[in-house]
Amino acid sequence: MTSGGPMTSALTRLADWSAGTPKRLWLISFALFFTLTGSWAAASPLGSSPDEHAHFIRAAAVARGQIGGTEVMVPHTVAGIEGHFAETGVQLPQWYRNLPTVHECYSWREAQPASCAPSLGTSEKIAQATTAAGRYHPGYYLVTGWPSLLADGPKGLYLMRFMSALLCSALLASAVVTAAEWRRRSLAMLGVFAAATPMTLYMSGMVNPSGGEIAAGILVWTALLSIVLSPDPVLLNRRLARLGIGGLVLINIRPLGLIWFGGAVVFCLLLTQRRGLLGQVLRRKALWLWTVLLGLATAGALLWAARHPDNSKIDIPDSLTTGVAAKRTLGNTEVYIKQMLGFFGWLDTPAPAFMYLVWMAVLATVVVLALVHGRAREVVAMLGMLVAVVMVPVAAQASQAERIGMVWQGRYLLPFAVGLPLMAVAVCATRAPEQVFPWRRLVGLSVVGLALANLSAFYWTLRRFAVGTNGSWVATSAHWAPPGGWVLWTCVYAVAAVAVVLPALLPDRGGAARLPDLDAPRPGRRRRVPEPA
Repeated sequence: MTSGGPMTSALTRLADWSAGTPKRLWLISFALFFTLTGSWAAASPLGSSPDEHAHFIRAAAVARGQIGGTEVMVPHTVAGIEGHFAETGVQLPQWYRNLPTVHECYSWREAQPASCAPSLGTSEKIAQATTAAGRYHPGYYLVTGWPSLLADGPKGLYLMRFMSALLCSALLASAVVTAAEWRRRSLAMLGVFAAATPMTLYMSGMVNPSGGEIAAGILVWTALLSIVLSPDPVLLNRRLARLGIGGLVLINIRPLGLIWFGGAVVFCLLLTQRRGLLGQVLRRKALWLWTVLLGLATAGALLWAARHPDNSKIDIPDSLTTGVAAKRTLGNTEVYIKQMLGFFGWLDTPAPAFMYLVWMAVLATVVVLALVHGRAREVVAMLGMLVAVVMVPVAAQASQAERIGMVWQGRYLLPFAVGLPLMAVAVCATRAPEQVFPWRRLVGLSVVGLALANLSAFYWTLRRFAVGTNGSWVATSAHWAPPGGWVLWTCVYAVAAVAVVLPALLPDRGGAARLPDLDAPRPGRRRRVPEPA
């Protein structure tokens, strides 16, 4: 990627055109991310993702003004543990009651295509449906639920998925634009694309608040790192706005969002070594405006959670102690990492090994380079982040296991864990010399690998639903097919997966736009490596 053939030159020119202005880059990135997340939305059977039926029902109810509902105790078995779960009863067209079972004939039966799924029915008679998502803050569901008023049946459900995809695509596009403002922008955008794992794109295309959480987490981390590493006076207000918007989405979806936001702030501040930075940021009126808004959002989210407790009665066995839960969770670390990268369906459809190998190789490369080039404080921050990715699930599940059982999934941590590749590229962009290492070649090879790995995960999942895991590698005789057919969506996804990473091929900006170094070197010490933005 350092010298180029005609193909490389053409792609670089295309990338340069797409990033000609921030508005153009945002629109193109938004369109491409929406193509990716919308492809997941269109090409996945309805109800085929974790708890989607509950979120469909919650979104449709909120759109009809039913912010709350009556508590209904429903018997369930979760992770082998029986109990009566407190769900929320709402009044909806009768066919919504069929959603909880529409996936059961093929979920956890990997060889069974989705063609066995029964029809949802068409009855518009109003009846009570229950949802386990009734305690969740209604904000996300207000955004995603209103299309159910425009269309009935599957059409309305697909439209709700597309609204979720639109929201998440806007957040991801804003992260790309923020990364493109860095001086060493190719590295920054590599971090964004590595953070936007196939699981991120998959959940973004489903009706599930996890998608919004993860996309908002990527924007929060990107904006925070931009602010603390180089608070450019011209760009500071817009970066604060992106941080504020990402924070509002993250905090208003689930109470955990407040913890993820606070964790991002702490780790980003650990990377700050410029004197005068906080004063420069604290003097901005925009900071205080967004602080007030985030404070109000936090108060509202905590008040909502306090008024909507979980009254479920779960028969936790005496053998499931805190220590046992901690040991099991630590032993499941590899599973959780795979779930963060891509584990589809009802966690019954792993991605192909190629995807895991490529994504882990890219992540390992940028993390190791950050540890090599970072200063002591930055190395401590990176190691702390690695420890947190492993130990936060252990602490979270161990503290709750005796009350709710073993329920942790990798995607729960993803709004926080996306900070690992973003921190790594930030350290590299700030500390690593530009001429000693072929950075452009590394970035080019990495994003090409990520694009191919992303496509492989999409096709492998689509194939599983079309013919089952025992079917042919090419689903020529598909038992189930999405609207438009599997060939259409595979081709659309392939084009978008390659096109979305093209901005990472851009050459870095010149050093003329550097800010004055607020952290002057001590006598006898080298000057700092140029700032990343």
